[in-house]
Amino acid sequence: MKRPIRTAIGASAGLLFCSLLCLTRGTLAAQDSWPAALSRMPLGGQVGDLTRTNCVDVLWRAFQSNDVVKALILMPGATDTWYMFEPKHAFMTNSNPSLLDALSALTNQTLLRVTFRPPFLLLHTEVDLLEPVIRVEDPRTAARLKQARFVPHAVYNDRDWDFLQPILKKALKTSMRPWRYSTDSWHFYRHSFAAWNLTGWEALEVTAMAAKTTCTLSRNKAVFEVDLRQPETPAR
Repeated sequence: MKRPIRTAIGASAGLLFCSLLCLTRGTLAAQDSWPAALSRMPLGGQVGDLTRTNCVDVLWRAFQSNDVVKALILMPGATDTWYMFEPKHAFMTNSNPSLLDALSALTNQTLLRVTFRPPFLLLHTEVDLLEPVIRVEDPRTAARLKQARFVPHAVYNDRDWDFLQPILKKALKTSMRPWRYSTDSWHFYRHSFAAWNLTGWEALEVTAMAAKTTCTLSRNKAVFEVDLRQPETPAR
């Protein structure tokens, strides 16, 4: 019997399912369909053990284009937890696991959690900030980016700002700061996300969440800076 995916709120199996619905945003149909969409995405090969060395690559390769989830994002807190503090294994027992099975194994056997923030699925811990900050100083640039298109299929595993900056700049036809190779990006987290068919605005959101940065839009320019917000302390 498969165990449910754990979200940011711990509870019994029945309460876990209710919490999952409460944590997601959007319509009930969208809430019900993201697990169904991921259940149709096979991991491929004989993957039974998710480890530090194969986990992100396995998840990103399995993620397919669909009408519900446009991006999978490994948040900074989850990155630290998985690579530095957690036992580095999550096991699957079924012979033909899906992407949903992999996420279920991770959330049941590690401290990682999953939250659906339409249209993104976030892999995170309690220290992660799940709402991106994009400040709009020029509405025309914001409107243009909401109509623009990023690369059709983005797959980034542990990529730094110097790698991603020219891709964003070229695809969105917008100046991206900090400059490539600038010391201003040294405290950005490295980017790990997979995405399909993002708009320009969505690409900025995903980039900011993956790197723990904020973004300020002025005329034809996007400036990324370290996100200095602190997570809220859970009530006791």
